[in-house]
Amino acid sequence: MKVTGFSFIKNALIYDYPIVEAIKSILPICDEFVVAVGKSNDDTLNLIKQIDKQKIKIVETDWAEDLRDGGQVLAIETDKAFANISKDTDWAFYIQGDEVVHEKYLDVIYKEMLHFKDEPNIDGLLFKYLHFYGSYDYVGSSSNWYNHEIRVIKNDKTIYSYRDAQGFRKGNNKKLNVKSIDAYIYHYGWVKKPTAMQKKQENFHKYWHDDKWIESNILKADEFDYLKHINELKPFIGEHPKVMQKRIEEKNWKFNYDISLNKRKIKDKLKIALNKYFGIDIGYKNYIIKK
Repeated sequence: MKVTGFSFIKNALIYDYPIVEAIKSILPICDEFVVAVGKSNDDTLNLIKQIDKQKIKIVETDWAEDLRDGGQVLAIETDKAFANISKDTDWAFYIQGDEVVHEKYLDVIYKEMLHFKDEPNIDGLLFKYLHFYGSYDYVGSSSNWYNHEIRVIKNDKTIYSYRDAQGFRKGNNKKLNVKSIDAYIYHYGWVKKPTAMQKKQENFHKYWHDDKWIESNILKADEFDYLKHINELKPFIGEHPKVMQKRIEEKNWKFNYDISLNKRKIKDKLKIALNKYFGIDIGYKNYIIKK
């Protein structure tokens, strides 16, 4: 069985992406790794080159900066990386620049790949999610966060990145058939340094909206105000992946959140009750879970 990792990145240093940690976290179970590196205003290209010269394959790209609707440029960059994986690859493991897999899940993931490799009706594997927010001590607990997403797919070129690269579809807009596995993606997209997070907010929304929308909706500031943009968190109980330890130790900002101030929305209460008492999950699903 051959496994190829793939990802895309641009301006990783300016916007404080843990892309090195992301790649290293799944590299032990990958035979190769393809990274689409967009033309950057920092040293992102050399950063990627230093990871593993034996396994890393770099595809240098130019982002279509004029695409400013729905984050589609992110899907295009994802597809560029996917298109460059080796033809003899069985599984393609997708990881975004702010996602990390804990080492304790690698054996589980690899075994599931082996188990479903020759199952023609299975297109991918579905992961659980933890979304860290503000600091490495809290995770999002409201329905605004997605709980699952596909991160391992078959090497099937009818599969493509969907919308803003959160998930995948195939053929004529068909949802993928997936198996849910007992493994988490640790999403660190909302624990950047406040200065880097503010820069990202002011820049990244241009891939979804025009200048007028950004001017009206994105506050100009030196630092991102994490407390202003959240209504419900819970403490993280557990250990972070080893590849994240150095980054966490070097954290130089403070974020304190009083969980007693959580304001659970009515729709969240309804979703929790339906799931708890009737086993009904009414959340958005960009996939078909096969039993």
